[in-house]
Amino acid sequence: MKTFKKPLSTAKEREYLELLKAGDQTARDILIEHNMRLVAHIIKKYAFTDKEMDDLLSIGTIGLIKAVNTFNPDRGNKLSSYAAKCIDNEILMLLRSEKKRSREVSLYEPIGTDKEGNEINLMDVIEMEEREISEMVAMKEDLKRLYEAYDTCLSDKEKKVIQYRYGLFGNDEYTQREIAKALGISRSYVSRIEKGALAKMRRYMQ
Repeated sequence: MKTFKKPLSTAKEREYLELLKAGDQTARDILIEHNMRLVAHIIKKYAFTDKEMDDLLSIGTIGLIKAVNTFNPDRGNKLSSYAAKCIDNEILMLLRSEKKRSREVSLYEPIGTDKEGNEINLMDVIEMEEREISEMVAMKEDLKRLYEAYDTCLSDKEKKVIQYRYGLFGNDEYTQREIAKALGISRSYVSRIEKGALAKMRRYMQ
């Protein structure tokens, strides 16, 4: 770790803060230089991360610069206390953003292939599941509307033809000829009933 200048005395720090308040940029640089030990002390807490200490020092220095630029001595706080929070915040923001990016990258890492041999990732699986769920919900809603149309629009004869033609309510599906024989009517009449019933249901669902 580099060797940094010693902290300023309380009186000197106050003097340079007053100069900075008056717009003296040299005073700003001096305040930053004499608080670099604080940055070096704080980044030791983050030694467990996979970040290089020099990188942490650079990020911590940005936090210190922000602290010196925004510090208001009239509020009665010490610059070191205020700067420590700013340095911590800057490092934590970096670590959180990198963790988020890492998580996003992992979503797109290949986890296998589909039936056609195309590479798929976790994001593909999530999107597929969401799409399947939304399609299932839409299908349930359509079925609900279909049965509403069946109950609301059709006559008893139309209901019977549709019920047996399309196997509703657990029944087997029958041909128009088989339905015609069961009901004692012509196949062409069954066809007309079916077409009329379907048209009514379609209008209701639209």
